[in-house]
Amino acid sequence: MAGGKETPRQKMIGMMYLVLTAMLALQVSSALLEKFILLNNSLETSTGSANRINQSTLDNIRSTVEKSGNRAADLAVVKQAQEVREITSGIVTELDALKDQIVTEAGGGRDEEGNIKTPNEETKVGAIMVGNNKNGKAYALQTKLNQYVQQLQKYNPNAKFTPLAVDAKDDPIASRSKEQKNKDFAELNFEQTPVPAALAVLSQRQSDIRRMEGEVLDYLASKVGAQDIKFDKILAMISMESKVVVAGTKFKGEMFLAASSSGITPRMSLNGGAVRVDGGVGKIEFTAQGGTYDKNGLAKRALVGSISYQAPDGMKTVNFNQEYFVAKPSYEIETASMPPLYLGCANKLSIQSPQLGALWNPTFTANGAAVLTSGERGKITVIPNSAQVSLNVNNGGSLLGTNEFKVNRVPRPTLRLLVGGAEYDDRRGVSISSARTIQVQAIPDESFKNFMPDDAKFRVTGIQVSLAQGSRRVAGPITLGPGGGSVGNLASEAQPGMRYVVEVQGVQRQNFRGEVSDVPVAQKYFPINLN
Repeated sequence: MAGGKETPRQKMIGMMYLVLTAMLALQVSSALLEKFILLNNSLETSTGSANRINQSTLDNIRSTVEKSGNRAADLAVVKQAQEVREITSGIVTELDALKDQIVTEAGGGRDEEGNIKTPNEETKVGAIMVGNNKNGKAYALQTKLNQYVQQLQKYNPNAKFTPLAVDAKDDPIASRSKEQKNKDFAELNFEQTPVPAALAVLSQRQSDIRRMEGEVLDYLASKVGAQDIKFDKILAMISMESKVVVAGTKFKGEMFLAASSSGITPRMSLNGGAVRVDGGVGKIEFTAQGGTYDKNGLAKRALVGSISYQAPDGMKTVNFNQEYFVAKPSYEIETASMPPLYLGCANKLSIQSPQLGALWNPTFTANGAAVLTSGERGKITVIPNSAQVSLNVNNGGSLLGTNEFKVNRVPRPTLRLLVGGAEYDDRRGVSISSARTIQVQAIPDESFKNFMPDDAKFRVTGIQVSLAQGSRRVAGPITLGPGGGSVGNLASEAQPGMRYVVEVQGVQRQNFRGEVSDVPVAQKYFPINLN
């Protein structure tokens, strides 16, 4: 039998039909014929009542659609409802004709009081419904009944109807009987079956048909709001002033019951846009937009929307206007290379927002610099290529702020002269015997080295040393590499009062990428006075 919601009366009739099926399987005697007659009468009464209710549902659909302005989509629903009624009436009428044929041909008609003259007749029932070679009318009926179910299913894809006419192997009771389980639908229901029992079988199918028709019409009615609104979904809700509560402060909220109806699908809108509705509940999700913040860092916003639903007396709309606030997100810039930013160097920044917490997933762009990400949230490397850098901080597609940075050039290194392994003091000079080796070192600015160790790698590429007296060159020059070296060849000609003249050939810097560039220096010549 078909599934779906049933009234207590329908449940009772269903139980009676199960008893009927069981008695047919047991091939009961004519002593129970009166019970079959009563059962059939009850089924026919129930079917007639269901027919009137279904007609009323169709009338409500038509009336509601008319009040809504006969929109094209709603008129299509009216057409579907009419088709359901027509299809159902056709098969119910066919079942009535079969019942009349059984009463007339097998039951001998009815007497003056309306009673079947030969209610215990079984053979003629079998001849009509089963036939000699399984050519009886029950076989065609089985196909039509199950086709009806398939047709109805198309009008309500959500329904789960089961076939109306099954063979014994698919029947929940007959399938457990060794004598019955191999019978087909016709044999199971009409073989060796008295007239009242055969009528009850057909009436039960009519009752099921009307009930299924009612379910489909109710579904169609819900699409246009013609169904009575029944709030059958009750939810316990709590509304909190805030999900975040500071320790020592009060938690405030409201508890209430919320009800919705599974029979209607409301239309919802928010701030001019449609809202997706799932199970009668609107799903809202959007990115909060900031703007003009007050002194507390809050921007006042409003949720303006409406919920519309189709009621039996027309479309109803409930409007709402709910105020809320958007907090200005804050972030902190932490850096090991600030202040300031240095041109062409790897300035490491860590930008974090404790306020956003797990929602903090920033992206960065810059004017006047390249930005390298590290794979860790908020940790980046800024490489300036101009005198000023504008760093844009974005999160979730929203610009949180722009920070301006001044950019300094890399400070020039200091050149330190070493003679005989010790720093040269031009106030005292040096003895010829002590001046055996000469070296010049490029020393980075101390502050720059501390902040930018990977960019503070300087070296002297080489030096030339000559021996001079007055304005005259006595010997040389000799060339020494980046690490300096011995000037023993010049020392053999040196005399007290002469001097070594050291010329720096170049200075270079290696940056964080390992790239080497030339560095201009202010002083290229260093005199070493010999004594």
